[in-house]
Amino acid sequence: MTTTVKPPVWFWVVSTIALLWNLMGVFNYLNQAFNQQAILESLDQAQREVFEGIPAWATAAFAIAVFSGLIGSIGLLLRKKWARPFFIISLITAVAQFIHWLFISNAVEAFGTSTYGMPIIVIIIGLYLVFFSKKGIDKGWLK
Repeated sequence: MTTTVKPPVWFWVVSTIALLWNLMGVFNYLNQAFNQQAILESLDQAQREVFEGIPAWATAAFAIAVFSGLIGSIGLLLRKKWARPFFIISLITAVAQFIHWLFISNAVEAFGTSTYGMPIIVIIIGLYLVFFSKKGIDKGWLK
């Protein structure tokens, strides 16, 4: 006999918000990947050089981060414990991408100190989703 632990309503709210957040990340990645000319036209010369200088590994890290976050969010909604490893992968690859963006490239000089805002938000949310999914496993909400 197995018992199913029903998650609280706020679990579903957080999981749905996580899905929407990660869908926005996927949209941003796809926009960057397939709309480069329009993006480049909107940038000044210094910003353009930073954008054009993004190495393949940083772009790959971006893709892995957003798609693994999306898969993790789907896992939450399906109540699967495999969501957590996907959130961990997403967090690690997001950190790798932001290390390049903030500390290797000239993004801060080209875009200003506001460049730190989104990476900080993404990392905080990524950490939260890793811990949220662990709590879901510990509480028996995720199987």
